[in-house]
Amino acid sequence: MTPQFRLDGKRALVTGAGRGIGRAVAEALAGAGAEVTLAARSAPELEAAVEHIRAAGGMAHALPLDVTDTAACRAALAGRPAFHVLVNNAGTNRPKPLAEVTEEDLDAVMRLNLHSVILLTREVTGRMLAEGVAGSVITMSSQMGHVGAANRTLYCASKWAIEGFTKALAVELGPQGIRVNTICPTFIETPMTAPFFEDPAFRADVLKKIKLGRLGQPSDITGAAIFLASDASALMTGSALMLDGGWTAD
Repeated sequence: MTPQFRLDGKRALVTGAGRGIGRAVAEALAGAGAEVTLAARSAPELEAAVEHIRAAGGMAHALPLDVTDTAACRAALAGRPAFHVLVNNAGTNRPKPLAEVTEEDLDAVMRLNLHSVILLTREVTGRMLAEGVAGSVITMSSQMGHVGAANRTLYCASKWAIEGFTKALAVELGPQGIRVNTICPTFIETPMTAPFFEDPAFRADVLKKIKLGRLGQPSDITGAAIFLASDASALMTGSALMLDGGWTAD
């Protein structure tokens, strides 16, 4: 039988969904039939994204939320039915040499990229277990969760940790039918990465390492997200889906 890529009847939660990769993924999941809740700190961005999805005939809701606030996350999820899909997309980066890294840098990167992912995933999967939902957890990792790079000690540390967390949780939740995977993009052109690419030397160095010869776009991520959210990936858990343009091939 042809694998089913549709998400009709599924409820999905996407964090960092106001712009960039998160918004693109939320729009794609809605386009595949899911009822999508978009979470981010910026209410105006969320409302714009929700309006766009609804105008296209999709089902979407805005959830203004700081995912690093554990109590707020718990309160926001209280009373809601279990989600079938969680996309942990919110993240940040503070690239600099280790000698210049401050404790505030360490706290900011780890709290958003790792701490919040673990605790939100705990809340969402706990509800899945309580309601007997066989769901899918998708975390936006990175090619930097598989290799190293100068000036990215914090970012690499957070993403390597996410890869380990994903494998361990896949083992833990597999018997209950909850799948846990990551998507590992190369450099994607988004509002967060735009300032980095204003440096011609940095842009050229990045393009040299991407074998396909171009930067990624948010739309390059959406197919993978639909795949992992849907029954098309029913036998996939504990895996990292590489969308790195060949960066890690050598």
